[in-house]
Amino acid sequence: MVGRTPEYLGKKIGRREIQYVMLAVLAVPLVVLVPACFAVLTAVGRATLGNAGPHGFSEIIYAFSSCAVGNGSAFAGLGSSTFYNIVLGLVMLAGRYLPMIPSLALAGAMAAQPLRPTTREGTFRTDSILFMLLLVGVALIVSALIFWPADALGPIDEQLRLAAGKSF
Repeated sequence: MVGRTPEYLGKKIGRREIQYVMLAVLAVPLVVLVPACFAVLTAVGRATLGNAGPHGFSEIIYAFSSCAVGNGSAFAGLGSSTFYNIVLGLVMLAGRYLPMIPSLALAGAMAAQPLRPTTREGTFRTDSILFMLLLVGVALIVSALIFWPADALGPIDEQLRLAAGKSF
């Protein structure tokens, strides 16, 4: 991209379009991790945990992740309470609709641009296997960097405690 603006379907991809993409990408982790942090740090969030310690942390993270991107399931150890019913319902709504706002803004920004003839010289083609592999690779790396530390923290700590012979 040295000296050239990337193009896609005859439209230039600029700074504003990339900002919309990043807002859409970061919306779901924000919706999952912020309420999960609040639930872990407050007594009302820890009150209905069936398992304390790292397994309880995994239960909380899974419940919020599942509600943000799916239909909302939880581990059996996480009890039902008014706090979780309300917060998980709000997370479910935000997880569905919050990423739509920057996505629609991106669509509007791209639609407002005039169609330009595509230049092949110096432009990274989007109809190649290399582009597809890079796109999938970047999506996997970004997803792993956002969610893997929180998802792995509970099981790793649990296994280290079991290996050391400590109870929860």
